[in-house]
Amino acid sequence: MASLQEPWLLETGNLKGCSKEIRHGRTAHNMSSSSLRKKSDLTLVSKVRFVMLRQFLTNLQEVILGTKLSVLFPAVPLAIVAQCYGFGRPWVFALSLLGLTPLAERISFLTEQIAYYTGPTVGGLLNATCGNATELIIAIFALSQHKIDVVKYSLLGSVLSNLLLVLGTSLFCGGIANLRREQKYDRRQADVNSHLLLLALLCHSLPLLFRMSGASAALTADPTLQLSRASSIVMLIAYISYLVFQLFTHRQLFEAQEESEDDDGISEEEPVIGFWSGFIWLVGMTAVIALLSEYVVGTIEDASNSWGISVSFISIILLPIVGNAAEHAGAIIFAFKNKLDISLGVALGSATQISMFVVPLCIVVAWIMGIKMDLNFNLLETGSLALSIIAVAFTLQDGTSHYLKGLVLLLLYIVIGACFFVLKTPLSNGIDTVIGA
Repeated sequence: MASLQEPWLLETGNLKGCSKEIRHGRTAHNMSSSSLRKKSDLTLVSKVRFVMLRQFLTNLQEVILGTKLSVLFPAVPLAIVAQCYGFGRPWVFALSLLGLTPLAERISFLTEQIAYYTGPTVGGLLNATCGNATELIIAIFALSQHKIDVVKYSLLGSVLSNLLLVLGTSLFCGGIANLRREQKYDRRQADVNSHLLLLALLCHSLPLLFRMSGASAALTADPTLQLSRASSIVMLIAYISYLVFQLFTHRQLFEAQEESEDDDGISEEEPVIGFWSGFIWLVGMTAVIALLSEYVVGTIEDASNSWGISVSFISIILLPIVGNAAEHAGAIIFAFKNKLDISLGVALGSATQISMFVVPLCIVVAWIMGIKMDLNFNLLETGSLALSIIAVAFTLQDGTSHYLKGLVLLLLYIVIGACFFVLKTPLSNGIDTVIGA
């Protein structure tokens, strides 16, 4: 094993920190994804004489085969072949969606590997940026095609799935698996995320209320857009403050959950690939995610027509479930182990990141692109978001959990999913949203 690590040390030049300090750069997202990883057998690879070839094969085995979701990787080339040879567009959509699942998990793995070399602070910033890279890339491609409703639906669905589906399943499964044990978690981290989610809800609600209180949509359109852009800047400032709070001033609040991981041997002491290898793989996989995201956005309406399912249901329910399946499964696995702090960190942390970073960033990007996208997600969507945030806040207020809390959140998600399943609202004409059109 030592011979395999020599090229990495030559490649990186420096390995910052060790053991516990390095793990401070990890987030709940990394630890949840680690539950889906498997240890690679490097016996055959270590017998390769050529150093460069041995290093390449080692990286290939660690990155591609080092996850339990590796069986889904064939969906990536199949989606590309289906697109290039003109197969049915619903097939392109389905294969692209399946291919995004292992890629999203590998992005988390690669950011963790890079964090070993950059130190905990840079690693934390990298995790904060790439934690929801899939949602952000899909949203940007949808914006480029002026599919504003798809952007809003997909981001709303990611927040709802994290708050209700992931958190609800984690609390339910954890409660069933630990019926005779008291389940507790650190309320302080949950309170921080709840406050930020309430701020995001306020920023979403005000444009809606502003438009509803106006005399006509024509008179309130521009003021609503201006209010949304101002609110987005405020949300981004709040998110930056949250990162400072998480990574610098109150890091201990977010590190408490990691202390118990040493006993189970979940945290790895050493990286398995080098810095530049990890960086190149990260760029390459981000490019593949961008390609598949373009396929998803371009074929979502064809899949909707072929399957007889509304675009709103596909965007709000199917996209978040499949796209974040790895992260969600990891949160549930840790809930089975009665480690709810990690499960809460995944569900609430991801919901906070999307609400306070991805959504306002999309508003700003649309502003730069000359597209009129606001924070008015319509009454039904905003109402669903509001009730979900309030329900989660009440669920987490006492610092203890049982299976009934998770069941209630799951039932809420089912009801909201049924609502959007029967909703057949057509997509608005995105071309009209271009400034100056």
